[in-house]
Amino acid sequence: MLEKVQNPDVIKTLDLIELKELCKDLRNRIIEVTSKTGGHLAPSLGVIELTVALLNVFDPLKNRIIWDVGHQSYAYKILTGRNDKFETLRQYGGLSGFNSISESKYDAFGVGHSSTSLSAALGISIAKEHKQSPDKTIVVIGDGALTAGEAYEGLNNIGGLKKDIIVILNDNSMSISKNVGGMHHYLANVLSGRHYNRIKNDVWDMVQTLPRGVKNKIITGARRFEESILNMIIPNSLFEDLGFRYIGPINGHDLPTAIKILKQVRNNISEPALVHVITKKGKGYEFAEKDATKFHGISSFNNITGEVNKKKAKHPKPSYSKLFGDTLTEIAKSDKDVVAITAAMCDGTGLNDFREKFPDRFYDVGIAEQHAVTFAAGVACEGLKPYVAIYSTFLQRAFDQIIHDVALQKLPVKFAIDRGGLVGEDGPTHHGAFDLSYLRCIPNMVIMAPKDGDELKRMILFMNKYNKGPIAVRYPRGVIDEYDLKKERIRLGKFEVIYDGEKIAILCVGTSFKIGFEVYNKLKAKNIKPYLINARFIKPIDGDLLKKLSEKNIKNIITIEENALYGGFGTAILEKCNEMKINFNINRFGLPDEFITYGDADILRKKIGLTVQDIYSTILTL
Repeated sequence: MLEKVQNPDVIKTLDLIELKELCKDLRNRIIEVTSKTGGHLAPSLGVIELTVALLNVFDPLKNRIIWDVGHQSYAYKILTGRNDKFETLRQYGGLSGFNSISESKYDAFGVGHSSTSLSAALGISIAKEHKQSPDKTIVVIGDGALTAGEAYEGLNNIGGLKKDIIVILNDNSMSISKNVGGMHHYLANVLSGRHYNRIKNDVWDMVQTLPRGVKNKIITGARRFEESILNMIIPNSLFEDLGFRYIGPINGHDLPTAIKILKQVRNNISEPALVHVITKKGKGYEFAEKDATKFHGISSFNNITGEVNKKKAKHPKPSYSKLFGDTLTEIAKSDKDVVAITAAMCDGTGLNDFREKFPDRFYDVGIAEQHAVTFAAGVACEGLKPYVAIYSTFLQRAFDQIIHDVALQKLPVKFAIDRGGLVGEDGPTHHGAFDLSYLRCIPNMVIMAPKDGDELKRMILFMNKYNKGPIAVRYPRGVIDEYDLKKERIRLGKFEVIYDGEKIAILCVGTSFKIGFEVYNKLKAKNIKPYLINARFIKPIDGDLLKKLSEKNIKNIITIEENALYGGFGTAILEKCNEMKINFNINRFGLPDEFITYGDADILRKKIGLTVQDIYSTILTL
């Protein structure tokens, strides 16, 4: 069937048997490819029938379809002319793991972060009105995305303007981790509420007592009655109050019903409509159904056993995320003031054990980074020690709250910034490329980055004692680095000199130390002995050490970081030297002024010139 469907127009010509066969083939194709490339498997498996139904009913070039986040759109990619390239998913030079307007004319809007779809859909809808195009705009948004404030801003505006937009609420009771907050319970209660089910059972019992001849006629009426009862309950609901016609809930895996309902909405409703679709994340793949969190975003795996393919190691190392979680859990045993806060990233930030051991001091606020930061500010106001653990790319969403609610008040909120630097296959929407830059400009902020696992532990301990204002530690995705080097005590704003040298100094920040360490050893083999410095602090900068390097007649400084060069660590060194009127020839290595694509992180570093050989070659020319 996949060979038959070369473009989405073909889907409109298929009968129900062929459409169901297409769904089966899509599942097999997605499992086959993601088992090799990794990716967001469970979310995409959960919307197979919904995707087919949408493309059977709507024209994606006229009825623009926006997938919130886009991590569930693999079937959509396959059915919109990208099946022949699907093996390249998330690979350098291949297909993106999310929707991208530069990748396909069928992708209406570039996505990757949660809860942006409704605002974008309203913009697209209004633009189509200006062009006098009457076609509906469609949004597919998960229930997890409705824990973010931007989603409600969009809903409120769409409902207020009465725009002809169809919102498909894909309710699978999951976001990245298990959903939290009122919305999850609200959606579940629509189906399981006492009043609704009592009336439903009473009607059903009444039907059973009737003669058989009448019974069949009444059953049809009872089903209609059930729908009318639901419609009587829903008008007082959130969505109706926001100006939406509510339709549902419907079984998202019941293909003929989904097609029927979507056609009815297309033909009969010309105002904002919300179609509530119940789906199962990971549908059709046993392992993903049983553990949707594991298969939400997964690396390559054995599609027969469901086991993740792990690189063999004699002594497997923990990840930076797990080390953070373990360290914070250990600190919390003796420090009752420690509180952990995350935004639907409990698993990813390594806080599972903390949650189990200290449930009364753990808070997952859902996909609501802005709320998480201001919530932490409130916690800090009363003398507790809130640790906010969020991925770098998502902490960007709370920039104003970091400034206004935390830093301005000098509140000692502690930020654990996971996934700093390049993250590989998830690409530009997920690279932690800007955190050093956007945090460094904020007054009262302290920023650290460890070179290895041991230093991360010691930095977390340092953070726990620091109470003069906000402090952040930034670390990457992946297993910890380890070095057999001396360990200097961590002091505020002080760099660590690993090796003394002459003529040149290599300043590394965070796990970019690994590159600097290898460059140092290559230079040493050529009898060139530079200073090797582990910067540790991005803010404040160690002016005393820069002055010492100047007095030692150092002429050249190399800075290495995995952050945007504009505003990053290298820029901080330039600014400090200018402030102190110290003159060095400074060469900065980091992420260039562009959005770095997706692919293996080592390939990306080679592309942008952030490798041992690039830096080594530059130094030889100095």
